[in-house]
Amino acid sequence: MSTFWFSTLRIVVKDRQRCTILTQNSIRYSFKLFLWLTRFFRVLDYRFDGIDKLDQDAGCIVVANHPSLLDYVFLASCMPRCDCIVKQSLLDNIFMRGVIKSAGYIANSESDILLPQCQQILDSNGMILIFPEGTRTTPGQTMHLQRGAANIALRCHADIRLVTIHCDQPMLTKQGKWYNIPPVKPRFQIVVKEKISAKDYTADGDSSPAIAARRLTQTLNQKLIPEPVQTNEKK
Repeated sequence: MSTFWFSTLRIVVKDRQRCTILTQNSIRYSFKLFLWLTRFFRVLDYRFDGIDKLDQDAGCIVVANHPSLLDYVFLASCMPRCDCIVKQSLLDNIFMRGVIKSAGYIANSESDILLPQCQQILDSNGMILIFPEGTRTTPGQTMHLQRGAANIALRCHADIRLVTIHCDQPMLTKQGKWYNIPPVKPRFQIVVKEKISAKDYTADGDSSPAIAARRLTQTLNQKLIPEPVQTNEKK
């Protein structure tokens, strides 16, 4: 899809905004199919809670913890629009470059370029997905969040929607190999939680942007701790 379909979209569809929407819709529906197949073949199971809240989050930043390689797949499959911040180095990957450019994803380059791009997406009712850990969580270790998500929210005056992801069996972690399948079918639970207003952290005029970002990051660190997976089989 990256080599042929998304590259073709960029060539054929001249309107950049329309190309972005078509690409993100293609990603969403292909991920829905992929997840349905994993459940159908009993590779894993998953449950979404409060997913309808995302329909209200145009112009919002979605922040989630990051235990598995599938986290982006789960969220991109159900978000009405999913704009991502990706590593600059991925643009050098022949298999990733096409989809990144076609989907309008943002490379994590210098902040003077990154912030205006984020502001433009949020102003056009986009939704930016950020994993503030920067990488997948090491199982059994405490989360350590970077301040990038908080800085973007504060400087772009955007609300943050919290999402927690939990899996009862470690799968596709940073240390694990993709072919190491857990002995028991893993169950993922994706919970869409409350929304945080960045304005609450800038209301105090005596606080500097750095202090506000530190306070907001501390709040995110507390609220992104996932709850145990429920055993209910229903989606």
